[in-house]
Amino acid sequence: MRVSVLVNDTVGTLALGHYHDADTVAAVIIGTGTNACYWERTDAIIKCQGLLTTSGGMVVNMEWGNFWSSHLPRTSYDIELDAESPNPNDQGFEKMISGMYLGDIVRRVILRMSEESDVFGPVSSRLYLPFTLRTPLMAAMHEDDSPELTQVARILKDVLDIPDIPLKARKLVVKICDVVTRRAARLAAAGIVGILKKIGRDGSGGITGGRSRSDIKMRRTAVAVEGSLYTQYTMFREYLHEALNEILGEDIARHVVVIVTEDGSGTGAALLAASHSSENVNNIQLI
Repeated sequence: MRVSVLVNDTVGTLALGHYHDADTVAAVIIGTGTNACYWERTDAIIKCQGLLTTSGGMVVNMEWGNFWSSHLPRTSYDIELDAESPNPNDQGFEKMISGMYLGDIVRRVILRMSEESDVFGPVSSRLYLPFTLRTPLMAAMHEDDSPELTQVARILKDVLDIPDIPLKARKLVVKICDVVTRRAARLAAAGIVGILKKIGRDGSGGITGGRSRSDIKMRRTAVAVEGSLYTQYTMFREYLHEALNEILGEDIARHVVVIVTEDGSGTGAALLAASHSSENVNNIQLI
């Protein structure tokens, strides 16, 4: 066996997205975990100044799951989740937006409310078990459109051992799921816009561009997205698109398209390996 290329799933997704759509400039994974990468001009990467590539560009693997800023809307639930996780003070952004953690944030909110009120009856011992409520179950409760919220009642009873709660309390659970999901989707959208801003695809001309939005002729921009949280969770997807339109503005947002890919980690890597092998290119650089 000869190893031609070594890429992660995010870079593979970008390769697959660009293979199908040449306007693809970034890729985002939003599933159990999260990450992003984008295509950048080599001269805009400080650590690589002086390094020549035939294309003049390079793929930057951001590892944005580990992004942290004091401006992130971190709550006591996020702080507790992080402190009790196997990797405290690590992957802060991921813990606020990825499928691994959203269900547990909801569990923590329900636990706090149960401890401080009787809205859910006696405190269930299952509420103290981390990751008892998985994100797919949270999504099922969030998207329960039955008049009596029967899915919500079933999951609360079977998973969290909270039986026979009134409809008003079930509606409260749906609201909790909605708030947690909307925050996650909006943060993910903000991250995407940050990438577009960096490379001048948000109408600003780039961070160092210096031109106003009105001076820029917008190009069509595609972002490849993969991951079950985006593809299978309708409300998450809708909130992400809502936030993109809100942050970019409708005039700019209509030039930005989100494209779903499948198996970018496998097919994308295969495309890169095939391209590298057939052209015998030795200067493909990934950072």
